[in-house]
Amino acid sequence: MSGNLTFDALKKAFAAGEIDTVLTVQVDMQGRLLGKRFHASNFIESAHQETHACNYLIATDMEMEAVEGYAATSWAAGYGDYVMRPDMTTLRRIPWLDGTAMVMCDVEDHHSHKDVPHSPRAVLKKQIARLEEMGMKPMMASELEFFLFHESYREAHQNGYRGINLIGPYNEDYHIFQTTKEEDVMRAIRNGLYGAGIAVECSKGEASAGQEEINVKYSDALTSADNHAIVKNGCKEIAWSKGKALTFMAKWDNASAGSSSHIHQSLWSLKGKPLFLDESGEYGMSKLMRHYVAGLLRHASAVTYFLAPNINSYKRFVAGTFAPTKAIWSPDNRTAGYRLCAEKTKGIRVECRVGGSDLNPHLAFAAQLAAGLDGIANELELEPAYVGDAYEGKDVREIPKTLRAAAEALDRSDMLRAALGNDVVDHYVRAARREQEVFDSRVTDWEIFRGFERS
Repeated sequence: MSGNLTFDALKKAFAAGEIDTVLTVQVDMQGRLLGKRFHASNFIESAHQETHACNYLIATDMEMEAVEGYAATSWAAGYGDYVMRPDMTTLRRIPWLDGTAMVMCDVEDHHSHKDVPHSPRAVLKKQIARLEEMGMKPMMASELEFFLFHESYREAHQNGYRGINLIGPYNEDYHIFQTTKEEDVMRAIRNGLYGAGIAVECSKGEASAGQEEINVKYSDALTSADNHAIVKNGCKEIAWSKGKALTFMAKWDNASAGSSSHIHQSLWSLKGKPLFLDESGEYGMSKLMRHYVAGLLRHASAVTYFLAPNINSYKRFVAGTFAPTKAIWSPDNRTAGYRLCAEKTKGIRVECRVGGSDLNPHLAFAAQLAAGLDGIANELELEPAYVGDAYEGKDVREIPKTLRAAAEALDRSDMLRAALGNDVVDHYVRAARREQEVFDSRVTDWEIFRGFERS
């Protein structure tokens, strides 16, 4: 269910006057959808083969600044074009936008027409290909949380994103009555995404006032990553159409819980056999699964940047908020960074609870797979499961506490350099350090409030 529209069906829908616009989109470093709106006639005529975009689109920060220090592109190199090649298996209707379809694009070098290695979709596809060579397929899903507000994006911006009102006044975790009040937006999100070919399972209230969660069906890794990016964009567009705003910041407010993006993952054979299951093993875990999870743990610090890519991401790691602080594993234990789910069943999997809702899914999935593959390749032994409240754990593996620490761990990772490529790792180390540099040069509201009168 990676798309819901064939090329022939698009042609017929255009001829019938049902679709007049096709969005051709790529995923940028921040996980956003960037691209062009084509008139359907031109897309059908030629743009379904390829289009072009400036290569700075995967070398910018959140503000879309042309950032210095990237080897892949620069002012000196002239900021030329990359090719955006539509993956026609992802072509889909976008029900919440009138007369509109969308297609995901791979990003290619303008001259060689090979995938641009640091483009997020290419980073993930490389790890999927490694697994396919071993006769395995990664299955993954991400749970996305966000906060919903009464105000529109325009009103929120005019208010400096302060003094705005959450859609609900109290913790609404699993609440039906409170979420009924939010159905105007949430029902539109569920139905809109389903109509776009994304197998939505459910939405629910989360553990803070105004906090929501949307869950999409487990699928192959590339489909799930693409879906994640479309879900985020779709949720924002649908909220905007209802005069509301929402945020996927990892930690939008001191008093509220953070918003996560838990990543569920397992490996299956190419014929559909769950390779993580061994009913005779402890918890039903196969040796393959134990090696895979051992790899996740050994490289937990190195992959943290791809799970927590912003300064704000690290504000989420607070004890007692269901966000983890320790990179350990435990069966069905929500205080652990890695949780074993569905033990002794076909659905057995590991849930990485470290990631925030601000992560880039393609990069986060790829880093998880690379770490797990290293565990398999080296037959790493899995440490004993942690028992009890991981927040209280002593002398156990910590999640890096700052972006600066995560960037250093990424830079030093021989495993990720071998799996992703030196150029790719250097590219994202530069992205992390740019984020840190910008923050370090800014005076924050907290500093002014604390020091204006009392310094």
